[in-house]
Amino acid sequence: MRERLQHYIDGKWVDSEGGVRREVINPATEEPCAVITVGTKADVDKAVAAARRAFKTWSQTTREERLAVLNRIVEEYKKRAGDLAVAMAEEMGAPVSFAGTAQVGAGIGGFLGTIAALQNFNFLEDGPGYKVAYEPIGVVGMITPWNWPLNQIALKVAPALAGGNTMVLKPSEECPTNAAIFAEILDAAGVPPGVFNLVQGDGPTTGNAISSHPDVEMVSFTGSTRAGIAVAIAAAPTVKRVHQELGGKSPNLVLPDADFAATLPSTLSGPLVNTGQSCISPTKVLVPRERMGEAEAFAKAMYSATPVGDPMQEGNHLGPVVNKAQFDKVRGLIQSAIDEGAKLVTGGPDLPSNVNRGYYIQPTVFSDVTPDMRIAKEEIFGPVITLMAYDSLDQAIDMANDTEYGLSAAISGDPAKAAPVAAKLRAGMVAINNWGPTPGAPFGGYKQSGNGREGGLAGLKDFMEMKAISGLPA
Repeated sequence: MRERLQHYIDGKWVDSEGGVRREVINPATEEPCAVITVGTKADVDKAVAAARRAFKTWSQTTREERLAVLNRIVEEYKKRAGDLAVAMAEEMGAPVSFAGTAQVGAGIGGFLGTIAALQNFNFLEDGPGYKVAYEPIGVVGMITPWNWPLNQIALKVAPALAGGNTMVLKPSEECPTNAAIFAEILDAAGVPPGVFNLVQGDGPTTGNAISSHPDVEMVSFTGSTRAGIAVAIAAAPTVKRVHQELGGKSPNLVLPDADFAATLPSTLSGPLVNTGQSCISPTKVLVPRERMGEAEAFAKAMYSATPVGDPMQEGNHLGPVVNKAQFDKVRGLIQSAIDEGAKLVTGGPDLPSNVNRGYYIQPTVFSDVTPDMRIAKEEIFGPVITLMAYDSLDQAIDMANDTEYGLSAAISGDPAKAAPVAAKLRAGMVAINNWGPTPGAPFGGYKQSGNGREGGLAGLKDFMEMKAISGLPA
């Protein structure tokens, strides 16, 4: 069992001040695979103090100095790809082949997108009679999730570094080892002491200490809407910037004349990728009523043929969901749909036939789902889709927007016909014949899916302050 009992503060691995041990459970075996120390307020105080000291010098670095550091991080990151993949496979269940490509690659992509944005970023813009300067915010607190751990770490750390900020990161306690390896990567890349600090821990103790800290000028959080509300409340007394990417309930609007064979494989795959544990997973599939039978058959063939198995084995299969709480929640949603009268097309609440332990969920398809059903309203976070019938395109758009969330949406069909539909969907991202984000594009949501944006130029600007300067000499 791996021990990651220390925090990385001011360029050194240090013991916790009063923290308690917490085991990490392998979701495939239901046995401990790692142990961390839950960081205390004293640990966070120490990390914030180190970041504040380092800010004095890092905030004054040049574009070229920051680019050099970011490029060195990418090179060191590539060297640890195998270690990162194994850690994620063991701790959050992403199959090692997928973890080593998509999960590791997403982290690299976050850095490359920031590097591209920084290369030509205009730190001083001209206005009529004034200039606008983009400057570092200060110390940034970061709280990241377990589902795409390296992606979310990179989308915060990279722009924070590029903007001249210093930081304290608390990764998810469900998947902490990849973050510890990430700290080793930044150390090897020569990130100056105090610029990046890592405090392992949980939300109520460590996360709250970061969110409420008076010397943290910004907190960037990715996770559930419920937890995001708690972060905002903790941050409110110090009026710091709160930057959030929260939950989702994404539709997949299938156009009336969509070519299923050409378009559905790429959009229906979204709820299968990463065992459906993606905030943008398009689980609410809206289908023309007259084509429902055709959609059922297509989805059943695709989902029933998707294998499930050991995440430590190479291959193109699904792993388990991350922990027992998620396992129970997804199975509960599946059972609720059955109890409320939805038609189970394939899958169900039982373990897949080839496993006898672990938090595995069968790829599951429901039809005859109505908007009042629990499974139609709640975020699923598992390999489950609901087929819902519509009678007109206007009704489909209303159904797509009938949610408290607004992170993303997919459209399946002719791109020319999808374009006017995309303009009517209340979501921060719309993907036509796809479901994933476009590298470099701004990523973030409407409504209760959060505020602020990550990725590329928009992400870089969100980690900076704007200063208006007037009265300058001509």
